[in-house]
Amino acid sequence: MKFQMLASALGVLLLSSCATVYKCGEPRPEKFSANKKVTALVDERDSLCTTLEEVKNENSALETNLAEKKESLAALESEYNNLKAKSSQTAEELSAELVNRARMLSEREARINEMQSEIARRDSITARLNNILRDALLGFKDDELTLEVKNGKVYVSMTDKLLFKSGSAAVEEKGKEAIEALGNVLAKNPDIDVLIEGHTDNVPIKTASYKDNWDLSVARATSIVRLLADKHDLDEKRLTAAGRGEFQPRATNDTQDGRAQNRRTEIILSPKLDELMNLLGQ
Repeated sequence: MKFQMLASALGVLLLSSCATVYKCGEPRPEKFSANKKVTALVDERDSLCTTLEEVKNENSALETNLAEKKESLAALESEYNNLKAKSSQTAEELSAELVNRARMLSEREARINEMQSEIARRDSITARLNNILRDALLGFKDDELTLEVKNGKVYVSMTDKLLFKSGSAAVEEKGKEAIEALGNVLAKNPDIDVLIEGHTDNVPIKTASYKDNWDLSVARATSIVRLLADKHDLDEKRLTAAGRGEFQPRATNDTQDGRAQNRRTEIILSPKLDELMNLLGQ
């Protein structure tokens, strides 16, 4: 616009003058120097010509700057489109990940619910078994036999006073009665695994039959396993014998009462939980 106005003004000046028209900066003949009006007009024209050139240069610079801005804008638009595409892709990936995690969480919750159900079933079996055994073993004294539920298992602890003579692995008659009552219950509950652990005090022994307390504890556990298998036809796969010797005492071995508590046989009854094991393995 500025350029057009200057060009129009310059045109008017040139048309209104009667003098010969010269190009901007072109030397004028001496005869025109006396004509003040013409000289003034020509000077004004030269000034306008100079301004016009400046405007042209400025316009050229603006056009160059505009072109650069357009290139910059195009680059920004391209970057924006790339970011938009990436954002859309990221959103889809995040959505897919959320769906996958929700599925995994749902599956995990289902497994946890199944495990809790199996644990509840185990606890129910354990509680029922404990009640049945209490009724079956009711005739034995507390210093002969005790029952305890721990970690989903029933622990039947029988003292040497009930089962064995000192240094022997042969089960006494009253001990056989206890094993008989226990065997009757186990025969009716085939989903119960049985671990028999022999325990002794720390008083050393060495006999013709047993090298030490460890030997004796293994022999005692094996004697009870054989009674259960032979007299009650229990599946041997359900039965495990283990000798712990003096190494898992229940009480101190520094007193007579403590040593008496440590001389014991523990029969540990565990409900079979194959389904729970399968769930834990997933």
